[in-house]
Amino acid sequence: MNRLVMLEALLGHRPPVLPPGHVWLVGAGPGDPGQLTLDAVAAIAQAEALVHDDLVDPRILALAPESATRLFMGKRGGRPSARQADIIAALIREARLGRRVVRLKGGDPFVFGRGAEEALALADAGIPCRIVPGLTAGLAGLAAAGIPATQRGVNQAVVLATGHAAAGAEDALDWAALARLGQPLVLYMAMRRLPEVAAALLRGGLPPGTPAAAVAEATTPRQRKVVSTLGNIVDAVRRAGLAAPAIVVIGGVVATAAALAQRPMADSPGQPGGPEAGLG
Repeated sequence: MNRLVMLEALLGHRPPVLPPGHVWLVGAGPGDPGQLTLDAVAAIAQAEALVHDDLVDPRILALAPESATRLFMGKRGGRPSARQADIIAALIREARLGRRVVRLKGGDPFVFGRGAEEALALADAGIPCRIVPGLTAGLAGLAAAGIPATQRGVNQAVVLATGHAAAGAEDALDWAALARLGQPLVLYMAMRRLPEVAAALLRGGLPPGTPAAAVAEATTPRQRKVVSTLGNIVDAVRRAGLAAPAIVVIGGVVATAAALAQRPMADSPGQPGGPEAGLG
């Protein structure tokens, strides 16, 4: 039984059809193949051209037909990366060749994934485009690490932000304003600039004892977590040797991770609980 027939049996109806000459922007989720949506699996199974990011698990890539053209277009901070203009050009070229094109992105295409830029460029080029949402690491990755994005009595909002631009950059965030919100901050792409971001939040008035954590390679067998405080998170991450890809969360919800660590809980499949630095 092929994948599309299996999906039809699961869904009770035929999966969405990817027509020739169309591009679907597909979210691959935070890492583990188990986090894929059924629509994402259907899209990948129909791909004739697969334009994928650096962080997509090889097992997810293997869901595409063997005959599909696989185009690696990874973007990683601080490393040689594909230019956005080249990615868009490849999508347009493959679609105009009449292929069924899947642009496969880690997480969700519209959450710090440049999906909006690509969708707009495809629309301007007259290429039909569809968005297939995915689980974003800033929420699913935290849950896999035992950290709730929201918790009754702790927070009424959560802020998703990028740490890529630090203080002084042209598009830098107002970290002092974010500190004053008193709501948890979930930071994407923050590992390289974590010292600057932490310092900016401390200058903005966030107490150094504010719980903080970093989760690397969330949902995968390589998942690792460090739990500390805003004042100590930089040193804790350095001591643990954590590196990107990782999500950083700062706020009271992190304390739940420490509380859960003291209680017997089953690990998620393929996701052992990783080393932790103690709060303080």
